[in-house]
Amino acid sequence: MVKYGLNELRDMFLSFFETKGHLRAPSFSLVPQNDPSILLINAGMTPLKPYFTGKEKPPANRMTTCQKCIRTPDIENVGKTARHGTFFEMLGNFSFGDYFKKEAIPWAWEFFTVTLGIPAELLYVSVYENDDEAYDIWLKDVGLDPSKIFRMGKADNFWEHGTGPCGPCSEIYFDRGVEKGCGRPDCTVGCECDRFIEVWNNVFTQFDRKEDGTYEELASKNIDTGMGLERLACVMQGVDNLFEVDAIRAILDHVVRITGVSYGSEKTKDVSIRVITDHARSVTMMVSDGILPSNEGRGYVLRRLLRRAARHGRLQGVQRLFLAEVAQTVIDCFGDAYPNLREKRDYILKVITIEEEKFHLSVDQGTTILESFIREVKEDGGTIVSGEKIFRLHDTYGFPLDLTREIVLENSLEIDEAGFHAEMKKQKDKAREAHRSREGSAWEKDLFAGTDKSVTTRFVGYDENACEAKVLWIVSGDALTDEAQQDDEVTLVLDTTPFYAESGGQAGDTGMLHNDHFRMTVTDCRRTADGKVLHVGKVISGGLMAGETVTAAIDAERRTATARNHTATHLLHKALKNVLGDHVNQAGSLVNQERLRFDFTHFSAITAEQLQEISDQVNRKVMENLPVEIREMSIDEARATGAMALFGEKYGETVRVVYAGDYSRELCGGTHLSATGEAGLVKILGEGGVAAGIRRIEAVTGLNAVRHFEQNEQLLRQAADAARAQPEELVRRIDAMSDEIKTLKRAVEQATQKLAGSAMDAILANAADMAGFKVVAGMLDDLDMNALRTASDTLKNRMQSGVLVLASTKDDKVNLIVAATPDAVKAGVHAGNVIKAAAAACGGGGGGRPDMAQAGGKDVHAVPEALEAGRKAIREMLQA
Repeated sequence: MVKYGLNELRDMFLSFFETKGHLRAPSFSLVPQNDPSILLINAGMTPLKPYFTGKEKPPANRMTTCQKCIRTPDIENVGKTARHGTFFEMLGNFSFGDYFKKEAIPWAWEFFTVTLGIPAELLYVSVYENDDEAYDIWLKDVGLDPSKIFRMGKADNFWEHGTGPCGPCSEIYFDRGVEKGCGRPDCTVGCECDRFIEVWNNVFTQFDRKEDGTYEELASKNIDTGMGLERLACVMQGVDNLFEVDAIRAILDHVVRITGVSYGSEKTKDVSIRVITDHARSVTMMVSDGILPSNEGRGYVLRRLLRRAARHGRLQGVQRLFLAEVAQTVIDCFGDAYPNLREKRDYILKVITIEEEKFHLSVDQGTTILESFIREVKEDGGTIVSGEKIFRLHDTYGFPLDLTREIVLENSLEIDEAGFHAEMKKQKDKAREAHRSREGSAWEKDLFAGTDKSVTTRFVGYDENACEAKVLWIVSGDALTDEAQQDDEVTLVLDTTPFYAESGGQAGDTGMLHNDHFRMTVTDCRRTADGKVLHVGKVISGGLMAGETVTAAIDAERRTATARNHTATHLLHKALKNVLGDHVNQAGSLVNQERLRFDFTHFSAITAEQLQEISDQVNRKVMENLPVEIREMSIDEARATGAMALFGEKYGETVRVVYAGDYSRELCGGTHLSATGEAGLVKILGEGGVAAGIRRIEAVTGLNAVRHFEQNEQLLRQAADAARAQPEELVRRIDAMSDEIKTLKRAVEQATQKLAGSAMDAILANAADMAGFKVVAGMLDDLDMNALRTASDTLKNRMQSGVLVLASTKDDKVNLIVAATPDAVKAGVHAGNVIKAAAAACGGGGGGRPDMAQAGGKDVHAVPEALEAGRKAIREMLQA
């Protein structure tokens, strides 16, 4: 057999099915679209669910894809074996009500035996035990010997997921040879050994499973196939595992060069090499699809993978940042198949580098916290660090369990691993329950499931603010109805509309639907996946029947205000790239009639100077009154012009590109001004961080910007009046007032310190002698905790040897401090335990080190009791 490379095999598969009339579609993003049941795309057919269920019309009835996938349930096994990986590519050919078994089975055989040249004698197949149709096609059409066709039960050869579409499967197996087998005489297809491996699975979706467990034949049958690209490459290249496949081995070899270890020489080193190799692929692909590290959802998956790879680098002695270097090799190896890897190269490497830096910092912080845990255990005479604390360290700081174990053992202690795993299980159960509550949502039938999917709403709102339209459907509550009456809250679907449905961050239009006997206010407008526009609102007079004609009219003034903000968003996006760099990409937006909100990728706060430069650039383009033009073109043409597109967005073959002169080009389906000057003015309200690596800018335009300046001017005048100054003198007046306040504050502090000094003299004069140590306990008036701590340090230095208990009341709270000199600690005094007794006497709590502790209390009237409790605790410790 020819040893085709992984990238060759991908192209050969897709090209083969193109010759069979399939649309060759690019991989969907790893981020699921409108599917809350999963965090990441985990199978080739997952992004195609809406086509299988009929919720959306596919771009073609025959499609073929190579889909990026990530699965992490077995993450702990990745590296330990050479079989497990988190990232993989799934080849698939799909039919939506077009061809079926008669075509799918012979094509699979043709691809294997003719295109790839796999000897037929090395191939075996399985079919569902009751699927005589598939059996006969393999036997009669393909010409397989019956000894090569295996009938298997439901567990092996029937695909179903709860209720809904399901069906039998037919799998193709490759015989790797007797030497890979178990040696048993009955070793054959289905054996658990490594000889016969399943390579391709054809799923024939021909049934609809009902709630009662019965199966109904589907009127429109589908084909869903899946074949792991890495597994196919193993077969064609004659290697044992995915890490030996050419493109993946290139990444592994780079990791070996960075770590300086030899692969295959030592088990623990091999584990680390495989972990880094696999996780680097996953991380690079995830970041390229717009996922950023965070503490929840898919961002947490990314963070965990990246930090796990970084940790294994440390285990092999790599103390510097290195993952971006490995990611560069991933980009080199897979950039032809996934162009966005090269397009986003700098951005990908930046995100990975910043997160790896954070990991190194978190390890340092975590080490400090772990040391405090160890110190507490030793001080309390214990031998085990609790599982709850270890988990908190792991969950909050990403501190690796194996590093925790290593440091704890070095301190002659143990860790409560059972408790750690119990806490981990709680977290996983909680996350699993959250997913279970959403599970199946991607397969649910929509309200219009029984309607004609080819019927859509024609949008005329780019050119018209009003039009005549026929009412296709009326929705009341969660059901279709034939009529709507006064005061009904309903949703109408029209055949034609000027209403823009919420999409791409732009809010939906509002307005009115009416005829001579009916009026309805539209308060929101949305679009279904299959192109129906939903006009949501309330009937304010009259009644209406489905099938009638209405006039649909938008609120034109509101639309124009929204357009100002949308066009300004495009100008802002471009200015951000110009000022901050090409790594800036849109991460979310909201535009409505009031303001714009723009989220973008950037890794530090924007300086005041940069923000001013961005504002100036945007407003210069407004004043230049650049023409705003809309051009329709193919997606490839749009990308060739340099038009900006969104991460993970699904675009059709024809797209709209919005031009603002020669300044900005962006793919966009929203409504816009005809010239930038119509925005009037753009005022940036503020900028801040909303997530790791994500910043947000908010701004207003037009009359809203004018109002903003008017309101600020009014506030300025009010502030000037309050300060008894003219507006232009306000800053100087505030500076002078601030200096005056500081002077008065210093005078108050000096007076307080003088009084406190006198009080401390009195406290020292009343010191008691306990076992040869001075013990002082007293009250200082009106000191906060910082001031009380300063007083404590002063007294402790003056005492030289002894223990002190100080209390003060401020803002209806009790502040307590206990301090002990080193010789008192050596004699048995523990300030942390003394403070516990004192705080308990005044309704509080606290703790601390043997030499210093602080606490708070609630009962200001119980200070004498608290001081006495402290004295008593000290006496008992010194007498012990």
